[in-house]
Amino acid sequence: MEIKLTKKPVAPTIVEGFPGFGLVGTISSEFLLEHLECEVIGSIFMDEIPAMVAIHDSKVVQPMGIYYCKKYNIVFIHGITVVQGIEWKIVDAILELAKTLKAKEIISLEGIGSTTAQNEPKVFYWTNNAKAKKKLEKVGLSEMKEGIIMGVTGAMLYKGKDFPNVSLFSETATNMPDSGAAAKIIEALDKYLDLKVDYKPLLEQAEKFEGKLKDIMDKSANAKTDLGKKQMSYVG
Repeated sequence: MEIKLTKKPVAPTIVEGFPGFGLVGTISSEFLLEHLECEVIGSIFMDEIPAMVAIHDSKVVQPMGIYYCKKYNIVFIHGITVVQGIEWKIVDAILELAKTLKAKEIISLEGIGSTTAQNEPKVFYWTNNAKAKKKLEKVGLSEMKEGIIMGVTGAMLYKGKDFPNVSLFSETATNMPDSGAAAKIIEALDKYLDLKVDYKPLLEQAEKFEGKLKDIMDKSANAKTDLGKKQMSYVG
């Protein structure tokens, strides 16, 4: 595992968004990176990541990039690649980064399955911080009291229990990219961090990201499958 940084912001809030249910974490963090005009300040590299990068607007998109929004002192960790099987290592890297930067808190963005989310997805929260809990309830979010959380966010809830931690969960009725659920989680994050996000272009932009990210994720999954086939061919 290798963490590379060109800048070291002091005491930022860290927001992580990785592929999960409905790709909510990836879509929402992607939108915020562009909307808040974040700059690339580093990356996280692991040998287990498939040898694949995306190109967007003639620029290489990091499989696990680290971005910075100076205006709000937020560090985003944005993942676009398949992470199944390395979730614990990713959380170790995020926690190491949080310690290095003396981060105030880590916020995870995640989708959660629901059979009733098609019309108006709800957003729930979990936190181990009393101050954050008061603020989250004040902006109208409900606490998650029951549920099964998988992926990077699930690993964060376990390994990051000794670090100020907030998880936001947006309901989604599909495992396909869900821009509507991503829009709701951005709205919740906006209220919590007072980002003053312009919601008018939100859903339209999220739908564009949805299509792009689905293509990237499909290519990522195919790359991992091809890599596995090549490894098998080496031993017979």
